[in-house]
Amino acid sequence: NELFKISEVREVAEVTGRFDVLVTMNARSLDEMHQLISEKIGRIEGVQKTETFIEMRKTSREIVYPTSIAK
Repeated sequence: NELFKISEVREVAEVTGRFDVLVTMNARSLDEMHQLISEKIGRIEGVQKTETFIEMRKTSREIVYPTSIAK
């Protein structure tokens, strides 16, 4: 995946709906984020446009999936 060649990219998810791909990345500043999007992500073949969301706060929990039951 071309996106993982960018060291700041942490996750890439193919999604349904308005977007095709959701990318999670880390940037130290808005200037760095702008540079990553315009000079790296925006130049990947097939990327037509981007929309940016800044995570303000994150809360998560671990989900435990049941294992299959042996017969």
